[in-house]
Amino acid sequence: MPEPRPFREIFLYGTEVEGVHLRFGKVARGGLRWSDRAQDYRTEVLGLVKAQQVKNAVIVPVGAKGGFYPKQLPVGGTRDEIFKAGTEAYKTYIRTLLSITDNIVGADVVPPANTLRLDGDDPYFVVAADKGTATFSDTANGLAQEAGFWLDDAFASGGSVGYDHKKMGITARGAWETVKRHFREMDIDIQTTPFTVAGVGDMSGDVFGNGMLLSEKIRLVAAFDHRDIFIDPDPDTDRSFAERKRMFALPRSSWQDYDRTTMSKGGMIIPRSEKSVKLTPEAMAAIGIDKGQATPFEIMTAILRNPVDLLWFGGIGTYIRASSETDAEVGDRANDPIRIAAEEVGAKVIGEGANLGVTQKGRIAFGLKGGRCNSDAIDNSAGVNSSDVEVNIKIALASAMRDDRLTRAKRNTLLASMTDEVAGLVLRNNYEQSLAISLTEMQGLANRTPLARLMTRLESDGQLNRKVEMLPNDLALSERYQAGRPLTRPEIGVLLSYAKLVLFEQLVQSDLPDDPYFLTTLRGYFPQKMHKAHAQDIDGHRLRREIIGTILTNDTINRGGPAFVSTLIDQTGFMPADVVKAAVLARDGYDLKRIQADIDALDTVLSGTVQNELYQEVARIFAIVTERALRTQATAGPLAEAVEKLRQAIQKLKPGVNTAIPEDAAAEVAKKAAYYIDKGVPQSQAEEIANLFLMTQVPEIMQISAETGVTLARTALSYSGVTQNLRIARLLVAADRVSATEQYEAMALARSIGDIANARRDITIAALAAQKSERNPVQAWRDSDPERIGRISDQLTQLTESGETTLAKITVAAGLLTDLARKPAR
Repeated sequence: MPEPRPFREIFLYGTEVEGVHLRFGKVARGGLRWSDRAQDYRTEVLGLVKAQQVKNAVIVPVGAKGGFYPKQLPVGGTRDEIFKAGTEAYKTYIRTLLSITDNIVGADVVPPANTLRLDGDDPYFVVAADKGTATFSDTANGLAQEAGFWLDDAFASGGSVGYDHKKMGITARGAWETVKRHFREMDIDIQTTPFTVAGVGDMSGDVFGNGMLLSEKIRLVAAFDHRDIFIDPDPDTDRSFAERKRMFALPRSSWQDYDRTTMSKGGMIIPRSEKSVKLTPEAMAAIGIDKGQATPFEIMTAILRNPVDLLWFGGIGTYIRASSETDAEVGDRANDPIRIAAEEVGAKVIGEGANLGVTQKGRIAFGLKGGRCNSDAIDNSAGVNSSDVEVNIKIALASAMRDDRLTRAKRNTLLASMTDEVAGLVLRNNYEQSLAISLTEMQGLANRTPLARLMTRLESDGQLNRKVEMLPNDLALSERYQAGRPLTRPEIGVLLSYAKLVLFEQLVQSDLPDDPYFLTTLRGYFPQKMHKAHAQDIDGHRLRREIIGTILTNDTINRGGPAFVSTLIDQTGFMPADVVKAAVLARDGYDLKRIQADIDALDTVLSGTVQNELYQEVARIFAIVTERALRTQATAGPLAEAVEKLRQAIQKLKPGVNTAIPEDAAAEVAKKAAYYIDKGVPQSQAEEIANLFLMTQVPEIMQISAETGVTLARTALSYSGVTQNLRIARLLVAADRVSATEQYEAMALARSIGDIANARRDITIAALAAQKSERNPVQAWRDSDPERIGRISDQLTQLTESGETTLAKITVAAGLLTDLARKPAR
């Protein structure tokens, strides 16, 4: 099997049906497809599972996909007859897969009877809808119940007792969160400002229909589906919104049902079956075509090229490729006559509510020409996310049902009552993932080294194939960055997903999820309505560790970026679980959740660029404190105790921080706060974020205080005295501005910064240990060897103030301070 090779393949062959199921791990989920590709459905499913694996980075299970090919459909049969035969083939396919799946009875895993197992316990098997199987969830759940399978009606999500994606509009709403971010960063609020849209789909469709109702300011200029083409040259936002809403509520509809009296002058609804169409002058102008007579294919191609604000994909098909790709490589023959190259797209933003509207190469090409898009795996992940939450809620509540504490009817009522909260929990992931991509993209050329190192690490560990994922090799990456063309959002999105997939596995294999501190984390995954009545059911969840691992993974990578953990491993030598533990300490000790929520509240209030600068500053503090927590071993012992110690230390030191810091550091903080205030940030918020940097020294002060037995306040004064005497604050600011162009330069810079921090700590300890009775231990330390300390201080000043700061200068400075720390004053 070509890469990416899944964890398992189950192949099924019979006279009635053939099928395949591919999984990337034991806990995996994904849709089952009714395939019409007799010769290569296996290849079809492999392509789908690769995309599913990336998409599933945000949820507990890894990727899975299945496909079945019915071999005995009635030739010339009616639609109902074909559907009935296909349904029977689906039932055989499901029954067969269940027949070789382990079950759980009580607390025991029970293997299938008369079956030799070579792979150990493997009872987790869930399915989802896909092409041709959108209405099959209840059928699948009935088969699971017929087989006595432990997941009961959690086997297939989205059935009559579950979270219906179309009713919730969850897939479209998730993609809309990412679309809103694109426009917010261009300082456009699409909920209050009219904007033009073209798209693929119709109002009866889940993703297209729901999407086109998510803002009353949408001006839908043109759209098409497999039946019709819709053109409204100058739509009235209010009237067109009301008409779209009416159509969405119909049991069935097509563009032909659109009330033409609500359309603007020259509006047209064109059946795709027409051979040639005479366009109105208004329609010609609206879609940018210079032919009065055109074929439906030419009209649809013009719609894809149209210079609208948003191109919204809500229907099946791949319509955009890179100019370097052929239509044959795309593998969607039905749309070959319509498809355009990414370089021809006129839209500012692409939203992929549907799968694979654009090829990955096409997305990258669109990003390189200045367009804004992510990928389908990022944009429409809310669908798989809500399905996974549904499954895990049902697993939790199953124990209450077994114990007769909850009837099925009451469980169903509870599920329905939690719909809105489940949607909120899910949409948060779309909000945060797209923000993480934006912050990495915002680093521009500076993100080269950490992202290159991340790719190299993943590749060497056999976890990433750059060619398969359309990522540049080292040579191409170097050429890109030298030409000022850093990685695009679609490429960053792939790395974000891979970083999460790998970190999740590492956390589940560690003992970090077992820390009692994460009980609150586990409960936070579930809606509030479950917390009190079903606390014990949540706490004993079969996938407790996996849920905790997923939440920690998402939170850490979303806050720090794709290369966050990889970079800190290189800098400190600690293991991934240690890095995440330190990251949680930094987040909770410094109350970063609240601070970030306050920044979230500035959506559309503040310039998108300035808002992202605030996020970037908080992310910088997060990285600094995590690194210092690792170096100072602040995470030793139970996490709850470590967090409480850090909070208390911050509380004690915060009031006096401004008097205990060097003047140049205080001036830098005041300057940053003034900048934020000038840009419209509320004063208290601007000052809090600017002052965060002053508190990053707390873990080191705590370590010194513990080693010397000196109070935190006195330690802080001495620490500040050493910093000021040796110009260390200025040195670290200068080091922060040094640009490392390749991996080993970055590692050398990080090591030098670490050496500077270690030297400052050792000098402070030495001063306090030798001069405990002195009122000013640092001055006494300096007076004990004034000539040598003064000479080194002068050398450090010259290094930071003479010309541009370089890696060589920082390395020399680190060496001078290390020597000073190792050789006590005479």
